[in-house]
Amino acid sequence: MKLILATAGTLVFAATACAQDRELTFEPTELRGGIVMLTTGAGGNIGVLTGEDGILLIDDLLPGTGPQVEAAIADFTGGGVPRFILNTHYHGDHTGSNDHFHAQGATIVAHHNIRTRLAASDEQDAYGFLPILTFGEDIQFHMNGETVRAVHVPSAHTDGDALVYFETADVLHMGDTLFSGLFPFIDLMGGGSVDGYLDAMETGLRIAGPETQIIPGHGPVSTREDIQASIAMLRAAQAIITPMVEDGMSLEDVQAANPLADFHDSWNWGFICTPRMVATLYLDAAGDTATNPLATRCN
Repeated sequence: MKLILATAGTLVFAATACAQDRELTFEPTELRGGIVMLTTGAGGNIGVLTGEDGILLIDDLLPGTGPQVEAAIADFTGGGVPRFILNTHYHGDHTGSNDHFHAQGATIVAHHNIRTRLAASDEQDAYGFLPILTFGEDIQFHMNGETVRAVHVPSAHTDGDALVYFETADVLHMGDTLFSGLFPFIDLMGGGSVDGYLDAMETGLRIAGPETQIIPGHGPVSTREDIQASIAMLRAAQAIITPMVEDGMSLEDVQAANPLADFHDSWNWGFICTPRMVATLYLDAAGDTATNPLATRCN
């Protein structure tokens, strides 16, 4: 899998030259209320609600993968075009099939800032069709016997994130405000921040009960305990890096000190490796949103 980094600090996952050239393997996990979490290991986790009122899709994967997503959901829905696509944020591994489903009649829904960022992006073709229905603080869908509530969490992973809660089923899709068991990607250049990311996870924690099934943006089906573990890790890491910034240390000096060594074995992964997490925390504490932490090399 190849990573293409946009100039704004966003990411689009692509397979070789084009995503459509790669045959993805979809793994459906049935949750309560007939909600399905659909994963591929190559892009964000999809949530699917089906029923007589139609299909609601939470995110829609990579550019060029629309036909594959459509075929995958047909395996457990019996076919049909999604009535609504709800994007949790603007990154291409969550919005990449907007154009495919819009062409078939789906309504694309997202926070105002998602449309704004997609419309302004030089990489718009990679991110997919613009949402045509946008919201500010929240929006609700009433379909298939379910109330689905999307709540905006500001300055978190980006500036347009939404948590999506299926109230009857007690299932929460957190988008990329939860990388379960992994260092998170906090898109500082896309309006995200460490404090906002922590606040978003705290919001998820307030929504989730002891039995809530949680769909992270990346990672397996999760629980409140997984959110708590991510909060504890990020707060502890922030508490290590921020004083180093306040003491006037350069990013190079902080990296050389390897301050997150104790977190490496448990949280490091291929995209947000430990040096990139250090860079993210450093740049956030320094108020530098012009430098891309993804430019940091992984060791």
